[in-house]
Amino acid sequence: MSICMSADKILYDFLTLKSDLETSFNRVPDQAVKCGFGMQGVCCRLCANGPCRITPTSPRGVCGASPDTMVARNFLRAVAAGAACYLHIVENAAVNLREIGRGNTDLPLKGAALLLEMAERLGVAGTDEKQKAANLADLVLADLYRPRSEKMQLVKKLAYGPRYDKWQELGILPGGAKSEVFDAIVKSSTNLSSDPLDMLLHVLRLGIATGLYGLAMTNRINDMIWGEPEIRTARAGFGVVDPDYINIMVTGHQQSLVGILQDALLSPEADTKAKACGAKGYKIVGSTCVGQDMQLRGAHCADVFAGHTGNNFTSEALVATGAIDLLVSEFNCTLPGIETICEQMQVPQFCLDDVAKKKNAGYLTFDIKDRHSIAGIIIQVGAESFTARRKHVTITVPAHGYGDVLTGFSEKTLKSFLGGSYKPLIELIAAGKIKGIAAVVGCSNLTAGGHDVFTVGMTRELIKRDIIVLSAGCTSGALENVGLMSPSAAEQAGVNLKEVCLQLGIPPVLNFGPCLAIGRLEETAADIAAELGVDLPQLPLVLSAPQWLEEQALADGAFGLALGLTLHLAIPPFITGSEMVTKVLTGDLEQLTGGRVIVDGDIISTVNQLEAVINAKRSGLGL
Repeated sequence: MSICMSADKILYDFLTLKSDLETSFNRVPDQAVKCGFGMQGVCCRLCANGPCRITPTSPRGVCGASPDTMVARNFLRAVAAGAACYLHIVENAAVNLREIGRGNTDLPLKGAALLLEMAERLGVAGTDEKQKAANLADLVLADLYRPRSEKMQLVKKLAYGPRYDKWQELGILPGGAKSEVFDAIVKSSTNLSSDPLDMLLHVLRLGIATGLYGLAMTNRINDMIWGEPEIRTARAGFGVVDPDYINIMVTGHQQSLVGILQDALLSPEADTKAKACGAKGYKIVGSTCVGQDMQLRGAHCADVFAGHTGNNFTSEALVATGAIDLLVSEFNCTLPGIETICEQMQVPQFCLDDVAKKKNAGYLTFDIKDRHSIAGIIIQVGAESFTARRKHVTITVPAHGYGDVLTGFSEKTLKSFLGGSYKPLIELIAAGKIKGIAAVVGCSNLTAGGHDVFTVGMTRELIKRDIIVLSAGCTSGALENVGLMSPSAAEQAGVNLKEVCLQLGIPPVLNFGPCLAIGRLEETAADIAAELGVDLPQLPLVLSAPQWLEEQALADGAFGLALGLTLHLAIPPFITGSEMVTKVLTGDLEQLTGGRVIVDGDIISTVNQLEAVINAKRSGLGL
């Protein structure tokens, strides 16, 4: 059976031995032939006159839509869908914070200090912590629910000052976030907007709403509830799984939901159930971004969190080890193909959010007020599954991953690690010890050379050239599983960066965790820019989502472009059928926000271009 390549050799070898198992890796060859019209974004099926496609002999759709209109419309719809996903996450997190604040659940606030800090920053009143939590949540929700005609009130308080001024100048400050998504769908419907530039400006508004709320604010709320990140050494990879425990695998993006298991699985009741069926206890096994989120805050749940195993395309293989007893999902990156493997391995499933409902999974309607009963059902089914399946399911957990991954980096912990200021980092950049910063973020896909092939290869080339890498998203899962987030990876860095890493005891790739942490990277960049007294586009900083996969990644990218950053993609986002849209995103946009897109599918050529951008920014700062 043909199989897709992976940068993770141990994972690849494991999958090649599973001849009775079909995963995404096996399905890649059968989907090798792509639709050229879809790849270029010049296919439209919005009305019954279609699907229409643009060709040299048919340069317009039946309605008269040009390729520019068609591509911009498809692109706007995709970004709107991605923004909607992130806004759904922050909405759920804010609702949970509000319920805690109102006293409707006994869940404590492990990050109360951050709550007070944010309350002061945002002007939130309240007589005590809980009232401030409820009021802060109400402010966030009010901004999400505003009509598009009303600008969101927290944007100015959340954004980096010079960027806010630029957005205001360009007229791209977003109105109510959910209304921006709603109107993007309306605007891109049949026989409505045909102005591609207007649609691209709408993309930028969606990017800002995504970044400040869906990313950064979600992080803050989760930090308030579950505790702030702490830099620590952790295990990563399949090696974190101990078959002697009842292993509950979690997938998705919402720690605000699955976090209710943290204390419940350590309760005396859970311990009694585990011991009764011959298990040592319960463990949460992290997969996809929610696993990275828990890894980031692992200091607060060390006794129950086994560790993070990998990104979206490692999840099927993880179930196939036989060591997983229950799968709990709450958002995307839970591949449909996992349903079949769960059936093969007799693993029951629960979904906590109906947006991620799998056809053969049970659905537990999530309400944080009912957290004890929800956790109780999961505990019971986990025990029953362990008892039923461990008698006849073969368990094969490969020796996979690393035990010394440095994790817990955030906009705060990195600054604290440097002594409370970014001046030491700035001085290292000024001295040329660190040439610049590359944020390698986003998804994993199976198309840009194979599973994580481009991500890993590009990162290795970047650090060879003394460019430090900060990672957030499925890229983090890839990079830690091949050892690039372990201190020994310093040996793979260039002479100058290696010296810095050895001196500080850090790897050349810093683990900021899940894709939500792209918001943390923005705040880190803003702090560095403020220290220098410059705007973000002036920093020797580049952004790459080399193996982007989902519409959420396009919303992330829109945020990066609104921030004025150079954004690299290894494969284009279905826009090449429009010369106008391609020209705006890869060139003209730089005159507006300072950002632009580089599309390059060759690792060396990509790094040459990114290094050239960093060198140009260094020159602009007189370095």
